[in-house]
Amino acid sequence: MASFRRLLPLCSSLRQGTRFSFSGVYERFGANVCGYSKFTSSVHTVSKFEEKIKRAEADASEDNDDIDNIRREFDAAKRSFLEIPEALKAMPKTNPEGIYVNRGLRLDLIQVYGFDYDFTLAHYSANLQSLIYDLAKEHMVKEFKYPEVCMSFKYDPSFPIRGLYYDREHGCLLKLDFFGSIEEEGCFYGRHQLSEEEIVEIYGTRHIGRDQARRLVGLMDFFCFSEACLIADMVQYFVDAKLEFDACYIYEDVNNAIQHVHQSGLMHRGILSDPHRYLVKNGQLLRFLRMLKEKGKKLFLLTNSPYYFVDGGMQFMLEDSTGNSGSWKELFDVVIAKANKPGFYTSEHPFRCYDTEKDTLAFTKVDTFLKNKIYYHGSLKSFLQITKWKGPEVIYFGDHLFSDLRGPSKAGWRTAAIIHELEDEIRIQNEDRYRFEQAKFHILQELLGRLHAVIPSSKRSEAYKLLMGELNEERQKARSMMKRMFNTSFGATFLTDKGQESAFAYHIHQYADVYTSKPENFLFFSPETWLHAPCDIKIMPHHVKIPSSLFKTSRCSSMP
Repeated sequence: MASFRRLLPLCSSLRQGTRFSFSGVYERFGANVCGYSKFTSSVHTVSKFEEKIKRAEADASEDNDDIDNIRREFDAAKRSFLEIPEALKAMPKTNPEGIYVNRGLRLDLIQVYGFDYDFTLAHYSANLQSLIYDLAKEHMVKEFKYPEVCMSFKYDPSFPIRGLYYDREHGCLLKLDFFGSIEEEGCFYGRHQLSEEEIVEIYGTRHIGRDQARRLVGLMDFFCFSEACLIADMVQYFVDAKLEFDACYIYEDVNNAIQHVHQSGLMHRGILSDPHRYLVKNGQLLRFLRMLKEKGKKLFLLTNSPYYFVDGGMQFMLEDSTGNSGSWKELFDVVIAKANKPGFYTSEHPFRCYDTEKDTLAFTKVDTFLKNKIYYHGSLKSFLQITKWKGPEVIYFGDHLFSDLRGPSKAGWRTAAIIHELEDEIRIQNEDRYRFEQAKFHILQELLGRLHAVIPSSKRSEAYKLLMGELNEERQKARSMMKRMFNTSFGATFLTDKGQESAFAYHIHQYADVYTSKPENFLFFSPETWLHAPCDIKIMPHHVKIPSSLFKTSRCSSMP
């Protein structure tokens, strides 16, 4: 720039006193025409350079203005974060006992209602997970010869959630989002939470590819709580003891122990020996089943549990209900136990009639279902042939997305997922403090997006970096606050910490037409109701996104 200014007097003198002939000789300066041409070319080059500098200075000024504007909005937002807006408090609450619809369902077309037993008709207390955990670890020590010290392990209800995945190769418990990516704080090796750098070191990226997905095992049913906790505790033991182990063997042993607890009858006998400790009495269930019968609906029970266990549980749960007379079996047109789901939906096993007095199976062919009779095994194919019930007129309620609902969904039945923890999660989402943190998160996310958009990566100044760091820090605080309200280790069941749907939510979309916390929630709806899927929901129907616009008034009023 300085050199350009030094040329200006020379240019002036040229204009004022230069005479030249066509021979190309400058009488005053002794320069030829070619030299003058080069000189004027350099003047133009410098002029363009100056223009570029001016444009760069203007761009930098605009960038600084953008940063300053976002900074002012951020400061105003922080002032608005000091109290919960009245508009947020006035937002309607979501019903914890509501029915949430993925695909429209006309109840007037449903003529047959089918139910699983465990965690669907039967409500269990939190004590059951400790029972399953203790029986499984005892089996691992006694039968699989795990170290005696493992007997001191205790079930931790604050650690697992439903819908996790276990990596049989690397030994990690993972929480995945809707698109199959590992959540930033959703990867545990034993009880150690892995950092993002450690996740990338193991997997190369947070996204789980198709080949990696083959190694994953989904933990989706209600038994998964004790199973996930026991897997993590066993992995942590081997890590602490500095013993080599194969992560696949840990899973196989824990899973076999859990299956043994269920299939051997250990869990069943433990529950029936102290039903007040493990089972929850439920008069509303009887009301719901009777209402269906009064409306002329057909009912069936389809469970993997043995009859004696179902009978003991149903009698206990319904014994105090008003007007409860006769046997619970009278409520059902068909009762099938030990069905071996999900194999039931694809096999061709015959039904066997079960003698409840002699505890034996009859040898006669089952070609019709009789009331007050119990049937074992069987298959979906035989079931439909005997009952003549058509797929779309049947709805089946179950808690396991794969064992209970995937088969019926593919067979054309309508499906209802029973997710007991839904009630607690909705109650948390209804709290002002959760909605407050959610709105903060969305505001900070918007500001971060704008900051990324307006400032190119090549022009990111110290002011940009400082503001970016502050925004990220505040966003992380809001995200951590929301996560801890649900579960300190993995957060919410249905959502990731960033508000995206989890992989568990994805499977609910796949296999459940509707979902709710318990079957008797249908008491609030007439059997002729049309249940419509909301058309404006981008995430799960029960989840309400808190708009950042609720803060706009307070933000604008606090702007200088």
